[in-house]
Amino acid sequence: MKKLLALLLSMTLVFSCVGCGSSDSAKETKETANTEAEGDLIPLKVAFCTWAGYAPVFIGVEKGYFEEAGYDVEVVIMEDESTYGAAFLSNSIQALGQVLDRDIIQYDAGAPEQYVCTMDASTGGDGLVATAEIQTVDDLAGKTVALDKSATSYFFFLQVLADSNITEDQINIVEMGNDAAGEAFIAGQVDAAVTWEPALSNCGEREGGHILVSSADYPKAIIDVLTVSTTFLEEHPDAADALNEGWNKSVAYLNENFEEGCEIMAKGLGLSTEDVIGECSGITFYDEAMNKEFNDLGKEGNVKDIAQMAADFWVEKGYMKSNDVEGFFAYINK
Repeated sequence: MKKLLALLLSMTLVFSCVGCGSSDSAKETKETANTEAEGDLIPLKVAFCTWAGYAPVFIGVEKGYFEEAGYDVEVVIMEDESTYGAAFLSNSIQALGQVLDRDIIQYDAGAPEQYVCTMDASTGGDGLVATAEIQTVDDLAGKTVALDKSATSYFFFLQVLADSNITEDQINIVEMGNDAAGEAFIAGQVDAAVTWEPALSNCGEREGGHILVSSADYPKAIIDVLTVSTTFLEEHPDAADALNEGWNKSVAYLNENFEEGCEIMAKGLGLSTEDVIGECSGITFYDEAMNKEFNDLGKEGNVKDIAQMAADFWVEKGYMKSNDVEGFFAYINK
């Protein structure tokens, strides 16, 4: 909840400061126009956090895939997701890699963004860890579970519960971030936790600790997508195509040159190649063919269906006012 409140507050502050620094903005606009008039590349900042699922963008930058389409892409690492919506509003970034249901919440709050393509799905990189005596989800009744109710982990957890014979009110939930949840479990402070790597793989450090359910069992519960600023698209209508094509080429390169691709991604993220390779083991990267199928709105279980499910869920939980996601998919609807 704190993350969502911070997001809404930061976006409100941006709205209230419209006009502040207008001379600087005008100067930047003029300089950008002059640059484009000279035929140079159009600057485009893409933001995301330190996660291998987004990192093929670094391959696209290094291999010049975005330049081929006329854009000078700069990656901005932003760890605090509560700042993403405000960054779109202030034009500090023009594109973003983030988990789908977070984008839907930002979109509902007024962030001018729309979907471009799916970047990856967590297929084992997130999960529910538990003690030895908890062997089924039903065994969580009366137990203490650590998770982040303001994050996608909650969305994932309730999907898991929906397939069990127990309900949320039969569990004692302790709210904390994903990293802290994993650490609390390993330290013996809770009976179970929804967490991610590396705590997921390290759960065995606690005697009897094991992965009860992972995102491999729910491959469409945690999906990362690439979005672009609607405002930026009004000035540069081909930007979504450039991002989409650049992403597809980057994933194709990674699939054909996995080790070198991971080295490039590791360098961009400031991680070791071994760490990135480890993260990739729980990630399915969406290539051009997978996106084509997933973006087919005529097929059941398409990306819009998943987004609608997330929107309905967060409206029910009181985090969103509307479950209308139509405008969010304007790019693939055209």
